[in-house]
Amino acid sequence: MNVAYIRVSTIEQNEARQLEAMKDKHIEKYFTEKVSAKNTNRPKLQEMLDFVREGDTIYIHDFSRLARSTEDLLNIVNQLNDKGVHLVSNKENLDTSTPTGKLLLTMIGAIAQFERENLLERQREGIKIAKEQGKFKGGQPKAIDKELFQELKEKYNRREINKVQFAKLLNVSRPTLDKLLAAE
Repeated sequence: MNVAYIRVSTIEQNEARQLEAMKDKHIEKYFTEKVSAKNTNRPKLQEMLDFVREGDTIYIHDFSRLARSTEDLLNIVNQLNDKGVHLVSNKENLDTSTPTGKLLLTMIGAIAQFERENLLERQREGIKIAKEQGKFKGGQPKAIDKELFQELKEKYNRREINKVQFAKLLNVSRPTLDKLLAAE
């Protein structure tokens, strides 16, 4: 069976470019998700890894869609090899069923990890400079109206509003609301 794994990092991003690249691959099943590849704790990735069987081929647009660290990439490839599943990358034109493909995969994985670490280092440097200039306020707890929070919490507990409504009325994100509720 030909399987495709499609991934973009955020909800705002569009996977159309990757889907277009799969048109001539005769894909029978797609696994698509919008989540960072900082680790392998991704629902559709895990579902795909459980789904594939010996003789299947997984198509990806490029290796960075599958993993951002060499370790994660190689672990996934080893898992696929153990199951007798081939991995083909369109962009790199690589097939892991060949010795050359395995060698090049290791090198590409190392480069992807290097790029990610450089990106994170530049981000840290930028945040440090912004902090020194007083421009960075990240990680500051959001000030909320505690009275309104309690009132909305009671409505939420009585199931008069759902979590999305609760967060919207409080003017915070869902993750922030979850943190507020956990701190109670």
